[in-house]
Amino acid sequence: MSVGKINKFDLEERLINFSVKIIKIAESMPSSFAANHLSGQLIRSGTSAALNYGEAQGGESRKDFVHKIKIVLKELRETYVCLRIINISKLHTNFELMKEVLTENNELISIFVKSTETAQKNMNIETNQILQKS
Repeated sequence: MSVGKINKFDLEERLINFSVKIIKIAESMPSSFAANHLSGQLIRSGTSAALNYGEAQGGESRKDFVHKIKIVLKELRETYVCLRIINISKLHTNFELMKEVLTENNELISIFVKSTETAQKNMNIETNQILQKS
């Protein structure tokens, strides 16, 4: 799927589906000190991306939108590291789901890196146009 061809609804749906898969991974982890810690962290960061994306859609300004999109990206990166720790430690039971979620996480990071760059560039252009008019 091309980054330029993703509409707002599709991206929101991807983030929601990603969150559901994150919950499934966390729920499948064993009950141990490390697994409990990492599953809690995974749920917080992995579901936060969808929630913050929803907030970004209601951004009060372009600057607010950019800020919230950067938070989505930060949470996705944190989730990716957490997933890798869980995967390397073998603290999960569904290897196929883990592989799928790691791939989706990586794709979402790429999408939001590009979105952040584009939104930041548009914000800078808008600021320059305002400054030129004054």
